[in-house]
Amino acid sequence: MENQRIICSGFGGQGVMSLGQILAYSGLLEDNEVSWLPSYGPEMRGGTANCSVTISKNKIASPIIDKATIVIAMNNPSLIKFEEYLIKDGVLLVNSSLVNEIPKRKDIKVYSIPASELAVERCKNPKVANMIMLGAYLKISESISSENVLKAFLKVFGESKANLLSTNERALAVGRKYLEEVE
Repeated sequence: MENQRIICSGFGGQGVMSLGQILAYSGLLEDNEVSWLPSYGPEMRGGTANCSVTISKNKIASPIIDKATIVIAMNNPSLIKFEEYLIKDGVLLVNSSLVNEIPKRKDIKVYSIPASELAVERCKNPKVANMIMLGAYLKISESISSENVLKAFLKVFGESKANLLSTNERALAVGRKYLEEVE
């Protein structure tokens, strides 16, 4: 991994910001340079939210991403807005539980993961759809270890949420396994 530029986007309340923070902290734990830039719509919960995460072995000149290597789209507006930001041969991870639009570009790799459904069916927790998408990202990128993601989870949420670690670890595994099942 030389330089990953990731845009995570969805509705407020879907864990998009925490997904980005976990990615950034995980990158730090693996001795990378990182940046995390949040962007919120006018409303928090239910409004649009996205963040830009850059993970690189080199210094990062700007946290702003105009050409992403990976986009994680948790809903339709995210797909519509950020599909065009992807570089040629970039990766689009789509939460197909909530996205019914079909990506327009043919020069990118698209992975459809029914993260919201899998969160309920396999994890018994609708709040871990973001972690399922993160697990899919980990499978595709192979650049960050699950161990460091779990350490980053504790950094983002604190020790008071340590009881949620096993559920989130399961969600990461579900995301990875789902891609193995469909490949």
